Amino acid sequence: MKRKFACCALLAVLSYSCLLLIGSDSFSSPVYAQSRRQAADWTQFRGTEGLGVATARNLPTEWSDNKNIVWKTELPGAGTSSPIIIGDRIFLTCYRGYGIPGEPGGDMNDLRLQVVCLSRTKGNILWSKTIKPNFPEQPAIRDEHGYSSSTPVADQDRVYVFFGKTGVFAFDHDGKQLWHHLVGSKLNGWGSAASPVLYDDLLLVNASVESESLVALDKKTGRERWRADGIKEAWNTPLLMEGSRGKTELIVPIFQNVLSFSPKTGQKLWQCETGINWYMVPSAIANNGTIYCIGGRSGNSLAIKAGGRGNVTRSHRLWTLNKGSNVSSPIYEKGKLYWMHENLGIAYCVDASSGKIIYEERVPRAGQVYASPVLADGKLYYLARNGRAFVIAAEPHFKLLATNQLEQRGRFDASPAVADNRLFIRSNKYLYCIGHR
Repeated sequence: MKRKFACCALLAVLSYSCLLLIGSDSFSSPVYAQSRRQAADWTQFRGTEGLGVATARNLPTEWSDNKNIVWKTELPGAGTSSPIIIGDRIFLTCYRGYGIPGEPGGDMNDLRLQVVCLSRTKGNILWSKTIKPNFPEQPAIRDEHGYSSSTPVADQDRVYVFFGKTGVFAFDHDGKQLWHHLVGSKLNGWGSAASPVLYDDLLLVNASVESESLVALDKKTGRERWRADGIKEAWNTPLLMEGSRGKTELIVPIFQNVLSFSPKTGQKLWQCETGINWYMVPSAIANNGTIYCIGGRSGNSLAIKAGGRGNVTRSHRLWTLNKGSNVSSPIYEKGKLYWMHENLGIAYCVDASSGKIIYEERVPRAGQVYASPVLADGKLYYLARNGRAFVIAAEPHFKLLATNQLEQRGRFDASPAVADNRLFIRSNKYLYCIGHR
């Protein structure tokens, strides 16, 4: 989670040698020698392609605290980052010691950040690493989003995590820290939330909060390869998509504009005005050369044809709509866009070619919805902050298939992950593996 208004400048930037990796708690398995990547992996925020779409079949549509729970693991700290899955391991981030929702504030000096690795099959914690933050941190984060909102990303050799002004870290799959790099020193009342993505030999980081920049790091060494400025009020995860003539574009929605960059060089390719005079939290999605973007507290959405140069507002903006969501990201399926409003609990289905609303339905007892949905086997899985999950048919007519509840008093801000025929849901206290039992 994620949002607006830069708060204070950092008093001093601590060097890497001053940033202490102080905990080890390592219980790494000596038999972890098998292939680390499977076809059904979920290696970054919203899945391997960042679109929230899974190839899994036969996921359960019904569950509860006592039904279809394969395993449930208590986490060593709070957080809103989503789990990722590669091979037989799950990675996520946590924090503890300060600013825990529902607990006394405490002393900021006790704040610690954590990287946690769990077994995909059993759910037991294999190792965890504790990082001392680059103080001072944000004294309070609005809406209790906390200090670990950015989802990790992984490849066959490393897992990469982003902790705002404390920086970007790379670990091997057994928990050994490989490098660390600072990307900025600023803070914000909404905290930091954009998740990193991988492209070829680069790790791409939206450091809008920390330095109003987009930063590309060498994924092996952490060395900075390029930096693009002007990334304002953007809490979203960058999207990699194939543009015209097979060239990859890097898409980042910011205040009033959607920007496109070359992921290899950081060269700005085009910009398109959105008409949204607010910060941008939802991540963009794309299909067949068209980008779809929603955002803004007023609730707006638009479609843009990729492949332009310069200001493409008149030439490439296909349609706009005064409906959207301020937090969660949309889904594309068979020519339709689906999303749910973050506060009103209204589910939308929109024709992707025209922007015409197909349905607009209020979901009973939804409450706030901050997590982004996932699509699997023709079903949309929406997760509300109160632990209710709504399974809706991915069809052009509204059909609520099931309503499920976990933890009556829990808090659920992380987006679900999907692997094989199982759903992985993270609350502020637990990680659940949900499957047919």
